This record gives sequence, structure tokens and C-alpha cells, in this order.
Amino acid sequence: MAEIVSNGHSIHFDTGLKPLQAFLNDQKYSKVFVFADGNTSEICLPVFQSMLDDYTAFDLIETDPGEENKNIDFCIGIWKTLLDFEADRKALMINLGGGVITDMGGFVASTYKRGIDFINIPTTLLSMVDASVGGKTGIDIDNVKNMVGTFSLPQAVFIESEFLKTLPERELLSGFAEMIKHGLIMDKAYFEALKGINYREVTADLIFRSVEIKHEVVTQDPLEKGLRKILNFGHTIGHAVESYALSNSKQPLTHGEAIAIGMVCESFLSVKYCGLAEQELAEITNYIKSVYPAYQISAGSFTAILDLVKADKKNEHGYVLFSLLSAIGECKYNCRVADEDLLESLKYYNEAFGA
Repeated sequence: MAEIVSNGHSIHFDTGLKPLQAFLNDQKYSKVFVFADGNTSEICLPVFQSMLDDYTAFDLIETDPGEENKNIDFCIGIWKTLLDFEADRKALMINLGGGVITDMGGFVASTYKRGIDFINIPTTLLSMVDASVGGKTGIDIDNVKNMVGTFSLPQAVFIESEFLKTLPERELLSGFAEMIKHGLIMDKAYFEALKGINYREVTADLIFRSVEIKHEVVTQDPLEKGLRKILNFGHTIGHAVESYALSNSKQPLTHGEAIAIGMVCESFLSVKYCGLAEQELAEITNYIKSVYPAYQISAGSFTAILDLVKADKKNEHGYVLFSLLSAIGECKYNCRVADEDLLESLKYYNEAFGA
């Protein structure tokens, strides 16, 4: 499968990590670090090593798994570990894991001694099609997602579908939401193709197409000044619901489950603000309902979710800004939405899902 060259770095697909060997043999790197969480260290690190002939010439930095640990306190611990290992500016960090690892690892690498090189090896479907691609890094503050971060590109990204075999079904379903989003914002035919499969049947070609769509957007707008904002469809409400569930539930939502909720709510808003046809709203709602379990957004949480939306980093000049659909496959950005309509969209979700 062809690689994608994006802003000076390559995204490799199913190479068995063979091009990575050149980085590991590069004499300019004084040390190599692998950053992983407890789960990927146990399950994915052996796969990584086996692809590289049992490679061991690295120091492992391990963190606790989970979005709740993607914060400044854990970053301080990682920076201190790098200092303890005497990492200099010629060190290389390999982020092996899901979106939390690539987000936080990229942030740590881009800020340690004003920046060291890093490579992303995503091990979840979500990180393959979204988090590891595009140059965004970030951590959360007070359960508000990605409030501190940088735009910093990895030296390379290696997407290996072999890692999908390590995932539980819920993680596959989480990543599938971002693939649905890519179809909804840019490629109706891709959306229709996804509707024709089970999320357990995701192929390398479909992953490639999702990355291709994101790459097309990011290369036109690397710093999210305009077009790149369409990638936020489903995320303004989705992030708020995810953050609320993280701090107020014993069973937090996965990122993809929250984005699925956000896409339904924001499709509802798209009818009023961008002219999305009622028929396409029904199509989107019914499809997501057929794939994702219902989630009860309690009426008592509406105000708190609204407050989280207003804290979203994408807002400007005091306005809540959404990316909304004008049609399946077409998206507009910087759409202002009234508070009462946002609350109405949450009610729509509950009614549509019988939650």
C-alpha cells in the first residue's frame, strides 16, 4: 500500500515497521525511548519488538492507561523520567499506543528541551485514523479535553493493522466513529461504504481512505485557521459529553461513543443552521443508532454540558462555534449556535435513542 507524504513526514501502512529500522540505525539519535501505557506495554510492545527482530535497544517509559491520566501531572513525571535517563535534544521518542499516548507523548516530546523528535505508532483504530495523524498534541485540564497542546509533527507515523487484533470490540467501535465522521464531512461514497460493513470488518483500505481524507484537510490548513475545523464535526458536543461522563460516571464513555452522540446532536443542529435535509438527518441518526448503544444524557446534566461546550478551545470572541453539515459529504465551519438550540439537540438525541 502506498505511503502518504504529509508536510515533510511519511505515514506508512502495513510495512511491518521495516522503514522504522532506518530511524533506529540513525547515528544522530543519542537514545531511543518507547512511551506506552500499562496495557500497550503488555500487549503491543511484544508485537512491536517482534516486527523489529526482538529489538531491545530502548528505554521504556510507562504510564497509567486512560484519558483521566492525560494531564500535566503525568507529563511532569515523564519529563523527570527523561531527565533521569539523561535524555538530550538528540533523543528519539516512539509513542506506542492509542490516542492518549500519541497526544501526550507528542506533547511531552515537543516541549522537552524545546523539542525532541518523535514517531507515532498507533495501536488502536481511533489513533490510526485520527489522533496520530495531523500534528496535534495535547493534554486535558480539569477534564476539559486538549486544553494545552502544540502543533508538532512526528518524524513518521507507522500504521500496522496487525495491532487491531489486540483490541476489544469496544475500542474498534470507538475508532469507527471517526471513520463515519470522515465520510459525513467529505465523502458521501465513503460513508455509504462504511454503512455496508460491520465495524469488525474494517480493512486496511478503509483505514487508508480515512487517513487520506484527514491528510487532505490538514495539508490545506495545518494550524486549524479554517478548513481543518471541519474535522471537529461531532466533537464540540461530543467532547463535552465525554468530559462530563469522565468526571461524573463510574463507566466513562469512550471517545468514539461520545463523538457518535455528538454527531447525532450536531446533525440535528445542521438542519436548522446549514440546511441539512431532514431525510439525511434521519439517515445519519438511524445509522448511528444501529451501530452504537443508547446513552442516557440526564436532563440534570444539560447545563453542565452547555458550560463545557462554552469552555471548548475552538470558541472565539465569546461565541460557541460548530462545524455542521450542509449535506452528507459537505461541511461548513464557524457556525454560531444559540444555547437553546444546543440544549434542544441533547433532547433530540435522548428522544431518538429512547434514552
